[in-house]
Amino acid sequence: MSDLWAALSLVCVIEGLILFAAPAFWKRNAEQMLSMSTPTLRRIGAGVLVAGLVALYFVRGG
Repeated sequence: MSDLWAALSLVCVIEGLILFAAPAFWKRNAEQMLSMSTPTLRRIGAGVLVAGLVALYFVRGG
């Protein structure tokens, strides 16, 4: 369970770092995402999810 909290904490750190270091970049990306269709955003989300799961598998010694 502590690994889960560590992972969620790292997500917060990375998200915060992006907002702190490059807010204009984040705003542009958010505006572009608002113009995308829901199916496109779902496909992108699914791709990121799969990439993360594959990376986690290899990092954890799969």
